[in-house]
Amino acid sequence: MAIDAMNFLLVLWSWLAAVLSLTAAMSEAPAKGKVIKKKKVKKAPAPAAPIDEGTSGPTLAAAAAPAPAPPPAVATPAPAASSVKKSAPQPPEPKPGKEQASSAPNVAPVPAPRKNKVAPEPPQPKAAAAPSGEPEPAVPRTTPKAPAPKAPKVTQNPSALKETPEPMAPSAPTKKAPQEAPRTLQQVPLPKTPQEESKVPKELPVSKASQEVPKTPKEAPAPKSSVETPKAPKEESAPKAPKETPAPKASKAVPAPKAPKETPAPKAPQELLKEAPAAKAPVAPKAPKEELAPKAAKEASAPKVPQATLPSKETPKTPQEAAAVRAPQEAPGPKTLQEKPKASQEAPAAPKASKEIIKVPAEPAAPKPAAPQSQVSPRAAAPAAAASGLRQGHDREVNRPVEASQSPRQQEAEEASPRKLTNFFKMGVHDDGVVTQEPQTQQVRAPAPTAAAPTPTTKVSSTVAAAQGEGPSHQQAQVRVLTLNHKDHLDSTLFRLQKGWILQLRPGPTLLGRQVSVFTNHPERPEDGFTRTKYRHLQWKSDSHNKGDDTALYVEVTLVMAGSFHYYFTYDDSENKDKAQGSGFFLVDPTLIVGTNEVLQQDCVQCQTVLSKNLGPLPDWEQRLQVAHESGYNMIHFTPIQELGDSNSSYSLKDQHKLNIEFQIPDNEFTFDDVEVLIKKMKQEWKMLSLTDIVLNHTANETPWLQEHPESTYNCNNSPHLRPAYLLDRVLHHMTLEVMDGKWKDRGIPVAIKEEKHIEAVKNALHNYFLPQVKLHEFYTVDIEKMVEEFRRRISCTVPSIKTSAEEVSKNKLVIKQDPQYGRKTCTVDMDIAVRLYNLPNESKEKIPQGSGPEASDEADRVVRCCSEFRRHLEHLNEQRASEIQAHLIKAVSCCLGTIRYQRLQPDGPKIAAVSKDNPLVPPYFTHYGKDTTLEEEEALMFGPKASFLMAHNGWVMGDDPLKNFAREESYVYLRRELVAWGDSVKLRYGNEPKDSPYLWDLMRRYCEYTARIFHGIRLDNCHSTPIHVAEYMLDAARKVRPDLYVIAELFTNSDLTDNIFINRLGINSLIREAMSAPDSHEEGRLVYRYGGEPVGAFLLPPVRPLVPSIAHAMFLDLTHDNRSPAEVRTAWDMLPSTALVSMACCATGSNRGYDELVPHHIHVVDEQRVYAAWSESSTQRGEVNKKSGIIECKNLLNKLHFELGASGFNQVFVDQVTEHVVTVTRHNPVSHQSVVLVAYTSFRPPAQIKATNIRPLKVQGRLEEIIFEMQVKGTKEEDADKKIPGVFVPDLEFINGLENFNVEVKEHLTPAQSTFVQVTSSSDSDMTVCEYTSKFTPGSVIAFRLSLLPRAQSAVNKIRGTLSEFGYKSRISEVTTHNPVLTDIVNGLSLVDLNRILYRCDDEEKDEGRGWGAYNIPNYGPLLYCGLQGVVSVLSEIRVVNDLGHPLCGNLRDGDWLPDYIVGRLKFEPSTQRLAGWLEEVFGYLRDVPRYLIPAYFDSIVTSIYLTLINRAWALMGEFISEGSNFVKALGLCSVQFCGTVKSALLPPLSPNLRDPKPPSFTDGSGNQIQLSATIAAGLPHFSVGYMRNWGRDTFIALPGNLLITSRYEEARWIILGFAGTMRHGLIPNLLDGGKKARFNCRDAIWFWLQAIQRYVTVVPNGHEILKDKVSRLYPSDDCSPQEPGKSDQLLEEVIQEGLQRHFQGVKFRERNAGFQIDRQMNDDGFNNNVGVDLETGFVYGGSVNNCGTWMDKMGSSELAGTKGKPATPRDGSAVEIIGLCKSALAFLGRMHKEGKYSYNTVEQCDGTGKVTKWTYEFWEKKIEENFEKHFWVSETPMPESEPRPELIHRRGIYKDSHNASQFWADFQLRCNFPIAIAVAPEMTTPKNAWVALKNAEEILLGPLGIKTLDPKDWAYNGNYDNSNNTADSKLAHGFNYHQGPVSKSLIVLINIFPVIYNRLSV
Repeated sequence: MAIDAMNFLLVLWSWLAAVLSLTAAMSEAPAKGKVIKKKKVKKAPAPAAPIDEGTSGPTLAAAAAPAPAPPPAVATPAPAASSVKKSAPQPPEPKPGKEQASSAPNVAPVPAPRKNKVAPEPPQPKAAAAPSGEPEPAVPRTTPKAPAPKAPKVTQNPSALKETPEPMAPSAPTKKAPQEAPRTLQQVPLPKTPQEESKVPKELPVSKASQEVPKTPKEAPAPKSSVETPKAPKEESAPKAPKETPAPKASKAVPAPKAPKETPAPKAPQELLKEAPAAKAPVAPKAPKEELAPKAAKEASAPKVPQATLPSKETPKTPQEAAAVRAPQEAPGPKTLQEKPKASQEAPAAPKASKEIIKVPAEPAAPKPAAPQSQVSPRAAAPAAAASGLRQGHDREVNRPVEASQSPRQQEAEEASPRKLTNFFKMGVHDDGVVTQEPQTQQVRAPAPTAAAPTPTTKVSSTVAAAQGEGPSHQQAQVRVLTLNHKDHLDSTLFRLQKGWILQLRPGPTLLGRQVSVFTNHPERPEDGFTRTKYRHLQWKSDSHNKGDDTALYVEVTLVMAGSFHYYFTYDDSENKDKAQGSGFFLVDPTLIVGTNEVLQQDCVQCQTVLSKNLGPLPDWEQRLQVAHESGYNMIHFTPIQELGDSNSSYSLKDQHKLNIEFQIPDNEFTFDDVEVLIKKMKQEWKMLSLTDIVLNHTANETPWLQEHPESTYNCNNSPHLRPAYLLDRVLHHMTLEVMDGKWKDRGIPVAIKEEKHIEAVKNALHNYFLPQVKLHEFYTVDIEKMVEEFRRRISCTVPSIKTSAEEVSKNKLVIKQDPQYGRKTCTVDMDIAVRLYNLPNESKEKIPQGSGPEASDEADRVVRCCSEFRRHLEHLNEQRASEIQAHLIKAVSCCLGTIRYQRLQPDGPKIAAVSKDNPLVPPYFTHYGKDTTLEEEEALMFGPKASFLMAHNGWVMGDDPLKNFAREESYVYLRRELVAWGDSVKLRYGNEPKDSPYLWDLMRRYCEYTARIFHGIRLDNCHSTPIHVAEYMLDAARKVRPDLYVIAELFTNSDLTDNIFINRLGINSLIREAMSAPDSHEEGRLVYRYGGEPVGAFLLPPVRPLVPSIAHAMFLDLTHDNRSPAEVRTAWDMLPSTALVSMACCATGSNRGYDELVPHHIHVVDEQRVYAAWSESSTQRGEVNKKSGIIECKNLLNKLHFELGASGFNQVFVDQVTEHVVTVTRHNPVSHQSVVLVAYTSFRPPAQIKATNIRPLKVQGRLEEIIFEMQVKGTKEEDADKKIPGVFVPDLEFINGLENFNVEVKEHLTPAQSTFVQVTSSSDSDMTVCEYTSKFTPGSVIAFRLSLLPRAQSAVNKIRGTLSEFGYKSRISEVTTHNPVLTDIVNGLSLVDLNRILYRCDDEEKDEGRGWGAYNIPNYGPLLYCGLQGVVSVLSEIRVVNDLGHPLCGNLRDGDWLPDYIVGRLKFEPSTQRLAGWLEEVFGYLRDVPRYLIPAYFDSIVTSIYLTLINRAWALMGEFISEGSNFVKALGLCSVQFCGTVKSALLPPLSPNLRDPKPPSFTDGSGNQIQLSATIAAGLPHFSVGYMRNWGRDTFIALPGNLLITSRYEEARWIILGFAGTMRHGLIPNLLDGGKKARFNCRDAIWFWLQAIQRYVTVVPNGHEILKDKVSRLYPSDDCSPQEPGKSDQLLEEVIQEGLQRHFQGVKFRERNAGFQIDRQMNDDGFNNNVGVDLETGFVYGGSVNNCGTWMDKMGSSELAGTKGKPATPRDGSAVEIIGLCKSALAFLGRMHKEGKYSYNTVEQCDGTGKVTKWTYEFWEKKIEENFEKHFWVSETPMPESEPRPELIHRRGIYKDSHNASQFWADFQLRCNFPIAIAVAPEMTTPKNAWVALKNAEEILLGPLGIKTLDPKDWAYNGNYDNSNNTADSKLAHGFNYHQGPVSKSLIVLINIFPVIYNRLSV
């Protein structure tokens, strides 16, 4: 990251400063980006935005990890660390082995279609796609993202591993003002936020209740809030962002909302009650007594922050009325959460119904949602119900009773302390050491219905709360930040979020300075409802205290409703969505409620599909569905329950509004209401949810309403383009009849097709006999005779013109125009074009194309010839079109043959050889009306009145674009026979909107609405073929009925991006994924890993973090109802181990009814007529099953385990392929560090065919708690082991039955000694548990272990967590501090110079110390950029978000302790950092006892916490502008720490010993001398960081204002100014300092940037003018003297300044000392000669020559080959524009100082060779410059000959020239990026109009997205590609000669240049 500190002098600093200076100095229109302040007015408050807590979860595909990490301890352990020398800071490291990747297998084509009784033709099978319907990279599971060692289990109770976050403090209401249209991104300052704690009383249940304030006094008042509302401030300006101060008192006129009630919290284990320390609860300030007005009361009832209240006796209404709260998906794990009320803020008025865009008035920004954090005791003990804010999948929250018992004084005292970061790290920390209680099952409960969106809760007994003595636990709201950038349309990117979370949208760098408006259709309140086309305008807020800081702006959306929502942004306040400059979607998951009020997390869903038609009569359903309940499922997927068509296919619906007649019984007709009763009963009693399919794309052929509304389908009347395809369909039907009748037997086509030659005969018959009969190409061609005759008539009465020639019209434009009715030869051509082309005059050269004969003899002959040419063209067009149609027909025949082959010959097909009406050659594509007739009559039928009943069947097309309708006119799918058709259903035709087919839209809307009323979820059948706009409309209607609708779908798009479009548009919550797509156990394990969870040992992520793309949530099924049974595809032996693997997936799982009963065949959705078996509690009879049937008992245990893992936060996954057939899956809990390891011995082949191999033992670095279960399937006979299905299966004729020749053995809760599958070989005191498999562990076996950490490891983890819990923050996640008094004392003792050493220092700076240390080198990665913490933090920040545990840094941490030792070791050298080194050494010592796979996560937490603490210390030392600025401003502030440090090889010249205090620090060298040690500014890192290359005069003073002045480092700025002043020589400040004695004075601009820095110093620093009287120790009092000792030649700084100006005015000529190769290897001899002076005609400073480069554009040529050696690329001699501006600014400043008596000089004089003296005052000199600047630098927009002596050199107008009187005369007129500097520092010397024009032109021509070009792209010398290694003969490029000839300046120095600009604009 080499940085040339001068590269960006001219970029942003000068650019923005120029604009701002012009704005301030000129009465012109405000500059772009200027923020207009708003007036404030009073406004009623509204409740604060709701904040729902949650934690994060998996957001990236597990398979997407860049480099999978070594496996955890389930595999072989990592090499012992003891084998490596740990003390060495940089030891050699072993290289990891290469990984092996697997690819998705090729799948055989064309399965039988599921919905058609007649097997459809299969161009491609469903399975031909990548497994699960999307392409996925193969990921080797032996090395997934998880780290090497095994993840063990902890014996603690999960509830003991929680934290107690602090409630969010209420914000003070503020008064409002009318809003002006923003000129740029608007922001509102944040009100201050107090901090509080709460106390939990004994035996008080709590509940979350509605937050509505009573609308009238008659209503029962809400219970009193136990937390007082802070009083509102008086009418003042908006308060600043949250500080650690009490809230201001409330105004009497501003009411506050009532506190809402809380939800009952689940109970926590009793064992931990005695360990929790007590803490007092806060009392909130009293709320105003005045009642709200009706309108205000209504507004106050809006769903806002849930408040803690006393329990409510109200009964919840419906789950939908509650703002649904779901356990956050991203991070499962136990936790407690309690929300705290924010102060009331005004809710916007209800929008008018007629408006689509709702503009919400700007309001005072609420405290940043990131603010609320946990409060813990000083001892950092973790109570039993303490919540963890780690990223843990599905976390649960505990809301406890609140008691208002804290005094205001106590509250104020506690508000002053920062909140704790317990939600980051405090997991299971106890004062007593290791937690040893067993985890207990916890029940997740949903909140009581409220208008807000609270979060799911976990019961906590009042005894627990009382024993702990802790207040209500508050988890910080989960905030996801999405950066908006120009033209970022993210419609195919999936972002998954949770209700209650907050989405922040922040402008990216491409939007800064623009007027941006952001809109979203997510409602502000749940009661507003969702309307897809109704958007609201989001108002900008700010998290900075500095007014006008656009970098701190954001808008936010509090997520209060489930569904998929859209956002977009525009410019210039436009509301037009079509003009969106960026857009995207975000998906909010629903809250699923079971039982009375319990939340079912999506990852805990276990769904079983049942074919509804096979359930029998409705009264029998309960007993048959009880099988699913007893098997452990908590969701049932019903196939459609409506009346079915004649095919009896489950998905061919005859009547969408009528219940299936098969569910009826005599004398009792059931309705949908009866089904609803059963569904509700299942939900309440069985805690089982239900979903069903909605079939939108087709309806059964027999649907009654089609007779009245045939327009609802695609038919030959409303879709004439299908007529040729219909006729082809009839041809195939007639062929079927003839083959069936045996008419083709003698020509090779028998009635029963059994051989390939029969299919070949079919092909010949189609091509040679049947297709020629119908001449389908004629539907696409023209009638040539008719067209020629019309042409003849046209040209016979039209006089041709010579001007109308064929040259004017291309023949390519004369094409066939398709007849929209698709009649035979009814197509046409554009006759106007034809006449222009072929109606040629006799005398025209074009009259006889291609020279085909003599001229026409007369007009008749001419017409004949023209018609002949036209005919030839038509014949050519017809031939082309016929060829196209023939290609389509060839494809059609090929598809037909593929279908015939599949149905009759292929082993995987139905193998129905005989051709009959029921089994035709190919399935029909259309319905037919009436009896079979001749083809001629049927062709007439498709043009007749009954054509509406010739309807197209539906189906699906492999490989087609799912976003396009395959039945559209442009598609040839039906003609090409590419459709896998369902012959029992017709495709519905909706059109583009409801008015296109009103009956159909209304019918289907009502169908979806009642479905959503009955069922909790919907499966979108045939989703990828359903018109997406139709599905949107229908799902919107369904969600109005049930807002928390759970939507799943199965997509076959073969593209993740296309999948995401469907998910985003439709709000799909889970995609169905199939385990049966895996051809082997390796792929099956990979799918388990891919579809959910984080890698074991994942990083701990904060609650406020960037929003990253997600993968679709999966419902992973071991078998879908579309798949054949595993017993057919694999073996029956594999059904148990495969379903066990599926059950270990960290996502929703499921199965198909019959799998658990071991049904060995496909239960077909069309053909199956039998009913399912019913449940029996005891022994079974025919048609019954019990827990001993099939593998039901096993599935019950697996489902229980899956639910436990999901609910308890086991959200980390590791998969290990132990052998070809043995797969190990680990689910790890990041809170308790318990692990569950399941080992499955799969059997994709019969057991006897699987060769016995040694299975690698299971090695665990931890303790084996128990063997959860052992399961095994065995055949009843030994010889069955060689069969796919044991014994002989006899299907029952009435009931669906399974295999009975299996013995299933199940054992639970075993000790290792009781196991028959493994033997534990390790001793009791060993760190490693080794489980060796016995010979009884055979194919079809499954075993599961529960593991925990060893006590020593658990103790170390607790110590680390205890340390981390002592870090706290204020209002933003970056504002981290520590509450450890020892660490606080250490940190407070550090200076910014110390922090430079701790955080930064590049490799050269570290090596400069001479201690042999450099940057840490990571094997297989390289050295870190910094030796300090920033080096490792930068890498961690990249890998943390994506959990890249396979990164070399993570491997290095797991392999040894070298990096922690390095961090500590380098800090021990310096006394000022030794105490911090000691603290780190102690904490890193704990890591040595932590399992190696956990070290990256905990190392990251430790390093990040101390890093954040240290940078907060840096900000605290930098003054209010930085410490209270935006994150962007703070980041810039860190550049001061990065660039400024002490380097002993690059010291300043010693300052005068007579200098007034403070003086620089000093150190004693090896000789006992005292050496001053002042910080200096590196010119660039890493190349300009040490020695003579570090200190450059120009670079130093460009950077000094931003690096030192804005950051309040005034002392160091003073020392640097005085140090350089002491080296002045020849009236110049040195370019290269090199200690002063070896300085080079070869730059002309350093002195002017030095004077500008002095001016800034005097302006910014209190009493800054005193520096002018400071003593400067002159190193060279005269040009030719020898160096002087410090203090020998002291002068005042003002004297030195005056000398510099005087020498310039007099003029200086000198030759550099030691000129030649020794000081510059490239410069030619004349280049060492320097001269500077002042032009008395203009006042301009001039200097330089064509042989040197004295400004910042100082590239010197060095290529001998190109002839550029010694030639400056940009000499810029004469008067450079920026130097003129800097000179003018310095003169004006010094003149003012003189008038104020702070500077002693005001004149300069010049004596020429004759003795004539010219004397100028500063004022005269300044005015001289001002008078001449425009005259000599402005290039007018229009030519002005009188003032343009060289107009031929002007190639760009409306600009300021780059120089004046340059030796290279053309260089003056170049457009470069230097003039903005002059405008920035001296705007008064320009004409305002001209300045704006110049800036605008430069913006358009030079400004780019990353910086500014150094030269006009149209300049002859421009070349934007810089390559210093170029060694060609190209003189423009060789050796980077074009460094300043175009390449964009974008170096990091821009950061320090921005500071003065920001400071100036914010200080106005």
